[in-house]
Amino acid sequence: MSRLHTGFAPLMSAALSTLLMLAGLLAPGLSQAQISVHEEVARLLRAEQPAEAQQKAEAALAEHPNDAQLRFLKGVAQSQNGQPDAASATFTALTQDFPELPEPYNNLAVLHAAAGRLEPARAALETALRLSPGYATAHQNLGDIYARLAGKAWARALELDPTDPSLRPKLQILQQLPSEAATR
Repeated sequence: MSRLHTGFAPLMSAALSTLLMLAGLLAPGLSQAQISVHEEVARLLRAEQPAEAQQKAEAALAEHPNDAQLRFLKGVAQSQNGQPDAASATFTALTQDFPELPEPYNNLAVLHAAAGRLEPARAALETALRLSPGYATAHQNLGDIYARLAGKAWARALELDPTDPSLRPKLQILQQLPSEAATR
């Protein structure tokens, strides 16, 4: 997945799998050709060919603009393609058009966090979890956000009171997290 989103579970993992599995629920009238396009775009993303995936998704969306799965995959491709603003717009539109889907909220949160916007990321993840309490990726991402928020708060507290003995151990614990963790 996009390595630009350090500290978060991959954008495609559970989110993509869930959307692909929900194909029949979201658009029961999907043709075999549409399902094949979904599979091809997902394959291109797994093969780390986001430009091709994005082109294929956009071409199919010209015929099926309300296809939630294709729009989601387009957003993933945009993110992998280094187009975070476009991906954010795609995921935001999905949250407006399909507010019942948790995955676009999760991916929007990943993009917010990558840009340092932790509060909007937290809010988006909390929405995803209200929609799907068992969504493990969103739980992991929310934990990363909380760790980053805690680190910022403890660092500020240490600036204000450098003599507080409880702050340095807390910050050290966060620094011991793997490099993919939210402390970066």
